[in-house]
Amino acid sequence: MNVARTLVTIVVVCTALLGCKRENRYAPPPPPEVTVSHPLEQEVTTYLEFTGHTAALEAVDIRARVQGYLKSIHFTPGADVLKSQLLFEIEPELYAARLAQAKADLEGKQAQYRAAQAQYEITEAIFKRSAGSRTDLVQKGQQRDLAKAAMEMARATVDAAALDLSYTQIYAPIDGRIDRNRVDAGNLVGAGEPTLLASMVRDDPIYVYFTASERELLQYREFQRQHRTFTPAGKRNVAYLGLATDTGYPYVGEVDYASNRVDPDTGTVEARAIFPNPDRVMVPGLFARVRLPFLRERSLLVPEVAIGADQGGSYVLIVDDKNAVQYRRVQVGATVGEFSIVRDGVAAADSVIIKGQQRARPGTLVKPLREQSKPPELPAPNAPTPVPTPQDTPAPQPTSSPR
Repeated sequence: MNVARTLVTIVVVCTALLGCKRENRYAPPPPPEVTVSHPLEQEVTTYLEFTGHTAALEAVDIRARVQGYLKSIHFTPGADVLKSQLLFEIEPELYAARLAQAKADLEGKQAQYRAAQAQYEITEAIFKRSAGSRTDLVQKGQQRDLAKAAMEMARATVDAAALDLSYTQIYAPIDGRIDRNRVDAGNLVGAGEPTLLASMVRDDPIYVYFTASERELLQYREFQRQHRTFTPAGKRNVAYLGLATDTGYPYVGEVDYASNRVDPDTGTVEARAIFPNPDRVMVPGLFARVRLPFLRERSLLVPEVAIGADQGGSYVLIVDDKNAVQYRRVQVGATVGEFSIVRDGVAAADSVIIKGQQRARPGTLVKPLREQSKPPELPAPNAPTPVPTPQDTPAPQPTSSPR
């Protein structure tokens, strides 16, 4: 009995020891799961955005060019007026009298000239018959020339008086919208300086002025040289405009001017776009947002959530063919929806980690779960720029780079 009990005890102890040995065996954890996707390759148009202000196509200050009392006003403030429409009238009586006086003086000078011309012709005929002296002929010729000069001066005085009289009636120089009258009827105008009476603008179409940095200018010129810009060299670039109350860029125009120099004080170059304004919604002086197509080319797109940043710049994490994580420095371009253009650092065949970056460390093994990224819905050129919401904010990314 004691021997049997001892054998049973030994068997139980050995079994317990063997079981303990199996339970303490180390089993390494499985590789963490991450979601990977290949970069998308497609043709994308990138845009540049600027701020500026609207300006009238034509703007004219209407001033009094002669002195006198303002007799009448012939327009409604703020109304549309046509070119050559009568706007103001300055009392014309004084200038009409001066014109009549100048015309009378001209008639007298013309009579003197005709008499001097006749005397010269008589003296010339006598001289040809050798009955008169050459001195008399020269004197009569001089008198005729002086009379002619006086007549021309009197004619110029008539023209000046007629011009002054015409200035008493002021007409619209352009088609456009007129401002309020700055001077009321009955006031003296034009005394000492040309008095501002009103101002006019033509705002259909309308200009928008904006500035671009010298870096943007140099990049655009370089891309033009490489034939990579949206608009070929020598052609006008399309432009899209949004006002302060617009959520997008509903107005379409074109760039028609760029300055021939960079302002050394600001490091910017002035440019201008022109937009149709048939309904006159836009008026000069408004704040404006301008969007210009920049590049159109095939690009690699990577989800924004896959791009991290550290002191060295932007990077992505790649899973190689051995399921090892690699740290890859990238050059990031513009944003297209929820994607970013990657200009350098990745290839179309690379497996980029788009989910689970916090579980991936460069050099470690992971279990990749492949996912096909949905192509971004490219916004229309005049669509609003999307504003990120809190749930769109990328998760924190690792900030350390491999040694």
